[in-house]
Amino acid sequence: MKEECGVAGIILPGDRPQSNTVAFKLYYALYALQHRGQESTGIMVYDGTSSHSIKGMGLVPDVYNKDSLGHLIGNVGVGHVRYSTTGGSKIENCQPFILNFKGGAVAIAHNGNLVNARTLKDELECEGRIFISDSDTEVIGHLLVKELIRHDPIESIRNVMRKLVGSYSLVIHIDGAIYAVRDPLGLKPLCFGKVDCGYAVFSESVALDTLNGTLIRDVRPGEVIVFTGDGFESYQIGNEPHPAHCVFEFIYFARPDSIIDGKLVYKVRENIGRELAREHPIEADVVSPVPDSGITSAIGYARESGTKYLEGLMKNRYIGRTFILPGQELRETAVRLKMNAIQDNVKGKRVVLVDDSIVRGTTSRRIIDMIRRAGASEIHSRVGSPAIIAPCYLGIDMATRQELIASYKTVKEVESLINADSLGYLSIEGLMRALECDRSDMCLGCLTGEYPVEIPGENCIRKQTRLDDFDNKPKSP
Repeated sequence: MKEECGVAGIILPGDRPQSNTVAFKLYYALYALQHRGQESTGIMVYDGTSSHSIKGMGLVPDVYNKDSLGHLIGNVGVGHVRYSTTGGSKIENCQPFILNFKGGAVAIAHNGNLVNARTLKDELECEGRIFISDSDTEVIGHLLVKELIRHDPIESIRNVMRKLVGSYSLVIHIDGAIYAVRDPLGLKPLCFGKVDCGYAVFSESVALDTLNGTLIRDVRPGEVIVFTGDGFESYQIGNEPHPAHCVFEFIYFARPDSIIDGKLVYKVRENIGRELAREHPIEADVVSPVPDSGITSAIGYARESGTKYLEGLMKNRYIGRTFILPGQELRETAVRLKMNAIQDNVKGKRVVLVDDSIVRGTTSRRIIDMIRRAGASEIHSRVGSPAIIAPCYLGIDMATRQELIASYKTVKEVESLINADSLGYLSIEGLMRALECDRSDMCLGCLTGEYPVEIPGENCIRKQTRLDDFDNKPKSP
């Protein structure tokens, strides 16, 4: 599974328009958000009269260097790291997406996925608008520019939000100001805080930590916040009684040191491990994680069960993507290249192996086989998420139903396929206890097959998203 994107925006006081400070801060922030997207990255800064940008395919340290960043002058900027869900992996889809129109220029960084992007794009093309990418972000850009010709930015954003169905956390630059926008259900994370004498908006709080900033709070579901050199104002556009935060941010995607929607991800994952130990106890000698995303939950499992925590696998953190390797033998080599068993830690032992999730089951089988070859006497798989039975349409590059092993196999059948002595998934109720929240506040579509927005051919558990009547007055920040 892959998350789609990480977004970033920084604005510093207007007396620094000739500085490259914002560009370098965005660079370090995107480095901290690299786990959210590894295909491409971009930075745009604005100097008060014109914008300057760098975009490229690849990782953050590969796209930028000291000299190129030094030429990005301006006191406000937007950044992005991308993994594609809607739109292919190519430079045309690299963000921030910049559109020029007679009122100026707009730059948009987007995390999420629009369910109705194809319909909206068809309508815009019928009006004569030309697209240069196949990204849903460009759809948002054209809709926004169309509104900005007639309305002020806040009302324009509100009118665009009325048309969008799906998930979106947006950082938008318009005429020297930064606008933070979160969809009415809060599906994707977005937070903001203080950096130096200015403000910053990021997908995760770890980017603020990297810049020695101070977290103020999360952007609320359905909220639009405008940041200028003088401060910020909040406009509450959405009016949903319950959010629908993506549960996999807490299970897998977000860094464990991030605070998302008021919850420390590390604590949630430790709680997941504790709940797993309560729901699926087993006599064992060691508890071992599948690194890296299983580590914190394995610690929780070990503490709750009283079983010794010991790493049985070591991850090679310097390996790139290996999907180009042909043939079964080379694919097996790729698994060993990414991860290796620590033989002395598992030989002759009963091992509880804690992982964040099982999607297709193929990787789980290879890892378990690796530990068996290292001499483990028993391997008991414990999974920190409920069984994934349905695809995600809202920003996660997840397999189809036919590829999701739990959608058509029982727990015992999955257990046999991955070659485990036993298998235990965390229940949805256990997951909610770990999150310390009600299930009505989370998006569980991939776990239940019921989604918080209308998706053709799928079950919807929410009514149409409602937006407040727009009164053009800021709410309490």
